[in-house]
Amino acid sequence: MTLAAPLTTHAQTAAGDWPSKPIRWVIPFPPGGAMDAIARTLGEKAGKALGQPFVIDNKPGAGGNIGADFVAKAPADGYTLMITSIGMATNKPLYGKLSYDPVKDFAPVSLLAVVPNVLVTNTTQPNIKTVTDLIAAAKKEPGKLTYASAGNGTSVHLAGEVFTSLAKIEMLHVPYKGSGPAVADLLGGQVNYMFDSITSARPHIQSGKLRALGVTTSKRSSALPNVPTLAEAGLSGYEVSPWFAVFMPAGTPKTVIAKLNAALLDAMKQPDVHARFETIGAEPIGSSPEELTAHLLRESSRWSKLIAERGIKLD
Repeated sequence: MTLAAPLTTHAQTAAGDWPSKPIRWVIPFPPGGAMDAIARTLGEKAGKALGQPFVIDNKPGAGGNIGADFVAKAPADGYTLMITSIGMATNKPLYGKLSYDPVKDFAPVSLLAVVPNVLVTNTTQPNIKTVTDLIAAAKKEPGKLTYASAGNGTSVHLAGEVFTSLAKIEMLHVPYKGSGPAVADLLGGQVNYMFDSITSARPHIQSGKLRALGVTTSKRSSALPNVPTLAEAGLSGYEVSPWFAVFMPAGTPKTVIAKLNAALLDAMKQPDVHARFETIGAEPIGSSPEELTAHLLRESSRWSKLIAERGIKLD
């Protein structure tokens, strides 16, 4: 009992002084892409507000699991955090055994943004102008139409699984190793459709090479305001919102979590951050740690059920 008070006081003092040194921000994917851009943009702003730099550390591999495992095992002293995505809710049912627990081993900080996926097709397909056209064509020839993804279990793949499930159609899923080669084959006509991230799809939509049929989110995207949601376009109830959020190791002091949360929320309100987000099609959200906890539990339940029902397996 005599040791409890000094230890508690030390923890409170450490949290009160936070941050007193640079903070490591782990990105569990390679540089480039929406996740990397969001972290670097917010890290720069939050670092200035908190008086210590955020050092970006890309730790890619195993669908984000290498970076997540590193953060789960890092000291809970407030100097390691991670940006992650929908994989936080999908990797456990996809991989079966993980070296970490997505819920128990992390302290939620805040939701950051949603980056919609968009259903696109090559504009050389003249007969498919709408979602209704696509569903009709798929019902006419079950299993013939193809859709590409950035890999099994990615949000690009899962968006397609939700689509075919709700529409009660059969389409052939063609997984690639990353969005780049998938988009290249879509542009070349080797595959018919893709539920690509708006970040990589928008330039090709704007150039006229790809036709956007609908965005996957429940609301239209400000990056493509004239493109309907898939629910508006004829598939009632459809919604897939690829999200990004920040977590720290479980046990991180709540005062640290609160200070980081406030810095991130403030950064997301700044006009230049909004402008940067707009270039990648990201819609800023922001949340309390408690809201992120509830969101992760809902998403984990939803995707675990779909992955089991559809028998989705990794390569």
